[in-house]
Amino acid sequence: MRTKTFSSRSLLAVVSVLVGFCSVLAVRAAFVDEYKSGINWVEPKVIDPGPVGGPPSDAIVLFDGKDLSQWQGGDKWPIQDGYATSKGGGITTKAGFGDCQLHVEWAAPEEVKGSGQGRGNSGVYLMGKYEVQILDSYDNTTYFDGQAGSLYKQYPPLVNACRKPGEWQAYDIIFSAPRFDEEKKLTKPGYVTVLHNGVVVQNHSELKGGTFYDRAPAYEPHPPRQPIHIQDHGNPVKFRNIWLRELKDAEISPGK
Repeated sequence: MRTKTFSSRSLLAVVSVLVGFCSVLAVRAAFVDEYKSGINWVEPKVIDPGPVGGPPSDAIVLFDGKDLSQWQGGDKWPIQDGYATSKGGGITTKAGFGDCQLHVEWAAPEEVKGSGQGRGNSGVYLMGKYEVQILDSYDNTTYFDGQAGSLYKQYPPLVNACRKPGEWQAYDIIFSAPRFDEEKKLTKPGYVTVLHNGVVVQNHSELKGGTFYDRAPAYEPHPPRQPIHIQDHGNPVKFRNIWLRELKDAEISPGK
């Protein structure tokens, strides 16, 4: 039985066809115009990203481990070894903020006491109204939309990324503030993205309104810039390295 083989002449013909085809593609590519948006963007500002965990050079440092002078009530929280411990009530920034990137590092008490919501409980309130829950959720069961990384009573975290009690944890929160018109009607809801220890646990989640314990979330009109609040829930939660970057849309060159 004979097997069919390509002759050198046949192989040469195939190669010639392929080379010709590639040449046609190359010629066509040479005459294709590059898409350009026509928008003349302002050149993005160069910043220093800083060390791992920040702060970047364009950040507003809210707590550097030395003092809480930028916070109302900060004098109540004891500071030692570069961290502050919640005690005697919550603290609220003296300045107001809107759209922002917020970095907060926290640690639940190493000595485990209590369970559920009574264990390592605190919270970050964006604009003083929209809570990202802080809780010791390591081997600690509670309602899912109230555990660490949740938007309290609105969305549970996508995963539980909690470290052991006493270990430092980090939240990186990207917040798009809600908008209200002159008649105080909501024109755009707020959105929150949260990375817990570098893991996405809220992915551009749409806020249903403000955070309440005893009723459903609802929007209440407020100015475009509001202070940030960190809750004291009676548990000695530690905090360090808190900074914020105000966010704005990319800019177009004027007159273009």
